[in-house]
Amino acid sequence: DIKLNSRWLSLRLIEGDKSLLETIKEHIKYSRFDETLLDQKIEETREFLYSQGLDQDGLRDSIVTSIIKKAEAIGDRVVHFQNQDYNRIDQKIDNILTSKRWGIPIMIALLGVIFWITVEGANYPSEMLATGLFWIEDQLTKLFISFGAPQWLYGIVVMGMYRTLAWVVSVMLPPMAIFFPLFTLLEDLGYLPRVAFNLDNFFKKACAHGKQALTMCMGFGCNAAGVVACRIIDSPRERLIATLTNNFVPCNGRFPTLIALATIFIASSVGAFKSVISTLTVLGAVVLGVVITLVISRILSKTILKGLPSSFTLELPPYRKPQIGKILIRSLLDRTLFVLGRAVMVAAPAGLIIWLMANLTVDGVSLLKHSARFLDPFGRLLGMDGYIILAFILGLPANEIVIPIIIMSYTASGTMIELDSLDALRNLLVANGWTWLTAISTMLFSLNHFPCGTTLLTIRKETQSLKWTVLSFIIPTITGIVLCFIVAQGVRLLGLI
Repeated sequence: DIKLNSRWLSLRLIEGDKSLLETIKEHIKYSRFDETLLDQKIEETREFLYSQGLDQDGLRDSIVTSIIKKAEAIGDRVVHFQNQDYNRIDQKIDNILTSKRWGIPIMIALLGVIFWITVEGANYPSEMLATGLFWIEDQLTKLFISFGAPQWLYGIVVMGMYRTLAWVVSVMLPPMAIFFPLFTLLEDLGYLPRVAFNLDNFFKKACAHGKQALTMCMGFGCNAAGVVACRIIDSPRERLIATLTNNFVPCNGRFPTLIALATIFIASSVGAFKSVISTLTVLGAVVLGVVITLVISRILSKTILKGLPSSFTLELPPYRKPQIGKILIRSLLDRTLFVLGRAVMVAAPAGLIIWLMANLTVDGVSLLKHSARFLDPFGRLLGMDGYIILAFILGLPANEIVIPIIIMSYTASGTMIELDSLDALRNLLVANGWTWLTAISTMLFSLNHFPCGTTLLTIRKETQSLKWTVLSFIIPTITGIVLCFIVAQGVRLLGLI
């Protein structure tokens, strides 16, 4: 005999627990439980509750609230605290951090502070790293000369592969070493569930799952990790939406590009407030990415992935005292060095390919120039040029190498010049026709283009579908093309450039 609490069973059936309904139909004989009659009674009860002003979402909230209150009442009878106000501070903090008025502004402000510290703190270490790494290059040059190495071997190893590595490390390592510990600190404090709570209503309006906010936060570090994190979403439809839109949040491989371009083009003329303007620009790009995520999620939920958002219970964990040692180890070893290692492994082969394309000629013109000339008309429509589009295509293995590819492409000899500061990078880009429109278009396309190779492989593994993998490539790319085209043509029509 199956003994079930009738009150609990009734509430779960009215709530719409499909798994429970299937279990009942499987284990209870139909002679005792008529399926049609059961469905009819459930629907009648829901209509009655709706007539009393209680819809299904309200019912679910009431059930969860009553369960929590009942659990607290039972706990109060058997558990005694010396300090009855042990969690009052947490509740007061949550009243502010999750309030409708202050929740979102505080969240944006915290993210802005993290970006400001990253922008302000990364410049000098980057310059020092670049100086040191290019000093090593000088020693490698002397070594190759002393061995009498052929010019082609020196070009491939030093001017192609090593310089690409040097630029990737000097540009990526300082921002990551600052950003990851700060972001991990918020995670360790227990703030990320509050972010999901604040954004839940927005995702519900987009017909997506509230937990998508958590997967989006994981995407800040690495979009592949964000895709894997989508497993926490139970609904297959909403999990797919989260997977297809995770790339709209800039990963750490794209932050150096956004920070560098914001600093040298957008904030170059504001003097003392340079770091503030750079921070606001990067923050604006991130907020735009979140808005695009919501818009695309809404479009997907109304077209190829139709359905209503499912409700879920989000428990806010207590605030925890951060463990600085664990934060540093987890952020630097598990995240910073992991992402940097992946970038380094991709950068060396990419440097080799670019060097070969820049030095192999057809009819006296390098393969690199042939490719860039072919892509140039399309690039100009989007506010960029052929070299930038080519850099994004060749940067498919990892977003981190897009800027190094652009740098190598712009040098006449097919090798990267020694760029040990952002001023040197600005001079190189301006000399090759860059304007503020080029910078904005490149930032927009960096924010909205196909995922890196690792993320695409992860999507293929998670979805077990080539169709969804192809769509995850097409959707952000088309979005980026449309946005860049609108911005570029709008600026030109208004005569702003």
